[in-house]
Amino acid sequence: MDTKESKTPEEQKEHIIGERVPEDLESSKPHLQPEAKKRPGGMYKLLPLVIIILGVIVVSIIVLGIINRGN
Repeated sequence: MDTKESKTPEEQKEHIIGERVPEDLESSKPHLQPEAKKRPGGMYKLLPLVIIILGVIVVSIIVLGIINRGN
């Protein structure tokens, strides 16, 4: 059996707000973290190009296979 007192609505609200706010909000300082600001660079820009090239290769293999099977 639970022996805790039941909280008033105001106490429940304060408890919920306290749970939602991170403890180290003041110490994290996201505005001082340059990696959080810079845009991601790298290979993700090549992904659409790679997908298109692979699609063309697959389609050409299928088409050439159908053409060669007919002869």
